[in-house]
Amino acid sequence: MPTSASTFSELGVPEALVHSLTASGITTPFPIQTATLPDTLQGRDVLGRGRTGSGKTLAFTIPMVARLAASTAKRVPARPRALILAPTRELATQIATVIEPLARTQRLSLTTVFGGVSQGRQVSALNGGIDILVSCPGRLEDLIKQRLVSLANVEITILDEADHMADLGFLPGVKRLMDQTPKQGQRMLFSATLDNGVDQIVKRYLNNPLTHSVDSADSPVAKMTHHVLAVHDAESKRLVVNELASGTGRRLLFTRTKHQAKKLAKQLTAAGIPAVDLHGNLSQPARERNLAAFASGDVRVLCATDIAARGIHVDDIELVVHVDPPAEHKAYLHRSGRTARAGSDGVVVTVMLPEQAGDVKTLTRQAKINVTPVRVGPGSPVISSLVGEVADIVKPTAPPVSVPQGGGSRGGDVAGGGARRGAGRGRRGREGAGAKGGQGGQGGGAGAGAGQGRSGGSGRSAGAGGRSSSGSNRPAQGGSTVMYSSTTGSRAGSGAVDMSRGSDAGRRRSR
Repeated sequence: MPTSASTFSELGVPEALVHSLTASGITTPFPIQTATLPDTLQGRDVLGRGRTGSGKTLAFTIPMVARLAASTAKRVPARPRALILAPTRELATQIATVIEPLARTQRLSLTTVFGGVSQGRQVSALNGGIDILVSCPGRLEDLIKQRLVSLANVEITILDEADHMADLGFLPGVKRLMDQTPKQGQRMLFSATLDNGVDQIVKRYLNNPLTHSVDSADSPVAKMTHHVLAVHDAESKRLVVNELASGTGRRLLFTRTKHQAKKLAKQLTAAGIPAVDLHGNLSQPARERNLAAFASGDVRVLCATDIAARGIHVDDIELVVHVDPPAEHKAYLHRSGRTARAGSDGVVVTVMLPEQAGDVKTLTRQAKINVTPVRVGPGSPVISSLVGEVADIVKPTAPPVSVPQGGGSRGGDVAGGGARRGAGRGRRGREGAGAKGGQGGQGGGAGAGAGQGRSGGSGRSAGAGGRSSSGSNRPAQGGSTVMYSSTTGSRAGSGAVDMSRGSDAGRRRSR
């Protein structure tokens, strides 16, 4: 049972892992870690309830690595010893990044498996013998059907963001995968809520689990301040959003649709505020480049759909802007949760048109947010107080262009097990069907490089997730023209539907 221990050593974490955590600057356990580690290190099944940003990833990766290291089982080709299922590629990649330094201390091998990229590298890694597999459901089911991997040797199974997998329609596939893991193995499930069938997964697959709850998805974050800015019309909204994006810190701007995210990133870049986009129409390499540029600080503004609302961890996002208010309160809380992470403060702003007043009032009430809308216009002192220090505006000398990048494709990553697969036709490939997608991507890598992008002329793209020659967002010197691009996929970001999802067609179109 949980103790009052204040260090990882006191919780029973092996010293080699404690040293690895310390080297990464992690010395004090979060509440979810303090609550679960004494049980998970002993092999107990655990149900952990907590929002993203509460420390869940280390809560399950630490005991997984510790128990695999203590196990006498041998590594066998194409038969992983531990399985982590995640709903999206971005989350799978970030989980792998967290695991890698811990696994290295114990000489454990690791790989990721998801759609939208060639399966060849993934199969090669599996055949080389791996201990830990981090995967999205669709591509893993496809590889199993091809008899390229087996789950018969899995000792530990972890479901992360289980409620998000339910929202995306993945639970049938998750059940099929869980049925193929040994019943005697340890199982951990982490979720913000237990609705939409997640409770059935718990009852069916977890053996007498111990339940630990830290911050449910419906509880507001204490260190997060919320603002609703009421604007007069669409033009005022555009100018206000530009001002909100102009600060020096990282800011994440959410839109309702993929088209709007792409358009907003181009609009900001044209205004001298380099921005990149993240949504389902980007190829996997483009998504990785854009996210890496934002995470590294090369670009301070990310325009995204709800694809970035869950499972994306980037430190020090000081401002989240709901450019388009979400449809329901859970999405509002998940979007807002990208700031105020790991004990930090954060600011959340919703920009509201007159016709949205009723919906926003309902949204904030259901999210248990007490906020009074403030009417603003461009140049309002309220906006200045939220933005803080304004970054230098880098005016491009030519209109923004889309810079082709290698690796963009029209393949996709719609995972198996989702509803209404027929709606994903045309340029939308399927993860579960092994579509031709993301040929230039790294199949098993945990990291994401920013990459370098060039325009077709003499200028260089500095604001598109590619780096200029100076490694920053400053325009490269020596060219006769400086051009910016908000999208790094080929064909101006028309690439794949890259999120592992199987939800209804309407939700896919809106992201």
